[in-house]
Amino acid sequence: MVSQKWQTSELLELRNISLVYRALPALRNIHWRVTLGQQWACLGLNGAGKTSLAKIISRQAIHFSGELLRSSELEKGGIAYVCFEQGKTLCERDKKRDDSEFRADASDPGTTVQALILDGRDSNEAFHYWVKRLNMERFLHRGLRFISTGEMRKALLVTAILSQPNLLILDSPIDGLDLASQKEMQTVIDELLQSDLTVLMLCRQMEDVPMSVTHVIVLDNGEVLGCDTRERIFSDTDIQTRMHPPLPNFETLPPASLRPYSLPIGKPLLKLSNVAVHYDDLTVLHNVDWTLDLGTHCCISGPNGCGKTTLLSLITGDNHKAYGQDITLFGVKRGSGESVWDIKQKFGQLDTQLQLNFARGMRTIEVVVSGFFDTIGLYDEWGDTQRNTAEQWLCALGMADYLNESFDALSFGLQRMVLLARAMVKSPIILILDEPTLGLDGHHRKLMLLAIDHIAKNSDTQIIFVSHSVGETPACINQYLSFEPSDNGFELLQRRAETLTINT
Repeated sequence: MVSQKWQTSELLELRNISLVYRALPALRNIHWRVTLGQQWACLGLNGAGKTSLAKIISRQAIHFSGELLRSSELEKGGIAYVCFEQGKTLCERDKKRDDSEFRADASDPGTTVQALILDGRDSNEAFHYWVKRLNMERFLHRGLRFISTGEMRKALLVTAILSQPNLLILDSPIDGLDLASQKEMQTVIDELLQSDLTVLMLCRQMEDVPMSVTHVIVLDNGEVLGCDTRERIFSDTDIQTRMHPPLPNFETLPPASLRPYSLPIGKPLLKLSNVAVHYDDLTVLHNVDWTLDLGTHCCISGPNGCGKTTLLSLITGDNHKAYGQDITLFGVKRGSGESVWDIKQKFGQLDTQLQLNFARGMRTIEVVVSGFFDTIGLYDEWGDTQRNTAEQWLCALGMADYLNESFDALSFGLQRMVLLARAMVKSPIILILDEPTLGLDGHHRKLMLLAIDHIAKNSDTQIIFVSHSVGETPACINQYLSFEPSDNGFELLQRRAETLTINT
């Protein structure tokens, strides 16, 4: 129920709010009040209920019990909610509307960043201020489907700010940003927190709560664990303990599956020589040289939009730009008659987009088994051998208790661990991890990194770890590829041990 009976200093109040999502309780008996002049953070690990709370406040979730009170000022000015799922929804909408096959140039950019922000309005001083402030000029006229995760976050934030809301909800706003963009975003957020605008930040770890936040509500399994000033919450030892739970023990990895292919003897797994990728006037990759040998675990890093995803698509068979270039995969020159599936069977992959797109209504064991078929969902017949291998991988990664649980019911962090098991069931020679810690709280981030090292140490799988910055990486990494700005867009710096090679 929504009501507006209210004291003038109050902006928002929740009274005994509960929410059930997919037949499971997401929030239980939430009592909370926001007063004008306060700046709030909602803190909790993956699965705590932060997103459910934000959806109720912003009226994206309406089937809840209890009473939601919003001031007349809040009703008039409205609420802006910036989250990762917004970008996904916008891209899916543009994809459905794509009419490139009917265009003379065979290209449909879809909604551009500028069109999203202005929404039919003329540009004004505020628009130009925020575009310059967040360095958005270079991708302002690109379609939403063709910008990076970090660039999408900037676009959504500016869109929200220019809507002039009375409450701005920011869900993990620095996720997916490179280091330079993180600093820009943190400065902007601090400015917003010190303005008259009321801000609610959704944070996964205590370190993410800005100093300018005055109050914190802590959620744990859908219930309020604490609600007080920032200083009192951060000095509560029980809350600190709950935010840093112990890590599980990993078990012995299952033996490698029989592979229906052989590997080149005495040759690198991957070799790219003088590779370049252009889209019209845009240079994405320029003179790229890269060799990945057995025993090499590589970290690929670089700022948003530098070409990391394009580089991966060249080696996984997903990008037609690989044809006609000097690319050798597993001893075979690209374009020598191999099929895309011949290439893909040698890779295991994990990324956030896979998690967001995964088929609903599946059990955990079924999700892992689908890795044998490289499908988002399970449509093929499977037997005891595949089930046993899937169970062994879940046990090896500390997920034995979730074998028959609904995948949808697991927290975001546990789902990511399940998808790591899925990527490993066919014993791939190369495991590609594209921002595997994106969206994870501190506990599950540590768990993911330890699991990756466990795989690297106890199997013959090579790791390719993609990150926006060379910072928090697995200990196994012994090769680094870093995209750095140059006159031609970006140059690739390659480092192994103490040596540094620059590809210009």
